[in-house]
Amino acid sequence: MAKWISQMVVSLDGKAEGANGSIDWHQVDADYNAYAADLLESAEAILFGRITYELMAAYWTTAEAKERDPVIAEVMNRLPKYVISRTLSQANWPGTTVLQDTSVQLDAEMNSNGNVVILGSGKLVSALSAANAIDEYQLMVNPVVLASGPPFLSTLSPNLLLDLVRVQPFPSGNVLLVYRSRNASR
Repeated sequence: MAKWISQMVVSLDGKAEGANGSIDWHQVDADYNAYAADLLESAEAILFGRITYELMAAYWTTAEAKERDPVIAEVMNRLPKYVISRTLSQANWPGTTVLQDTSVQLDAEMNSNGNVVILGSGKLVSALSAANAIDEYQLMVNPVVLASGPPFLSTLSPNLLLDLVRVQPFPSGNVLLVYRSRNASR
């Protein structure tokens, strides 16, 4: 069975995005891109909620993305992508499958035991966390306090138990925290 990994950039105060959905505070540099490339290369597929999917599709398919971040753009466009949505009927990003359900339907779609990486998608991650479907959480903590905006996990299971398995500081001030879930039950 695939390992499901949630990857999210968060502020020091645990926000997933700033006011009005802004993510311009993300500190993305060569070190972050190397980490992201390694994570994505370990994946068999990428999973998104609708909102994150639409943002990612609008960027990673552009000439700008391919010029600025060629390694990440290549992997993002090559990997199979799944978007969980009750409102999206079709996807325009090549290699994307729209699913109405989450873990059961996606597990049935998977062909091997590779990792599924969930990028952003806070509402989806919250729902999957409540269902104990996330195996690992990778939080890239940026050294910024936003004070407003939605938290990373908007609806938490009261007994989400995690074990810290890795801490990696970056010269930018970002800190990667990797947690393994004790609750995963897929």
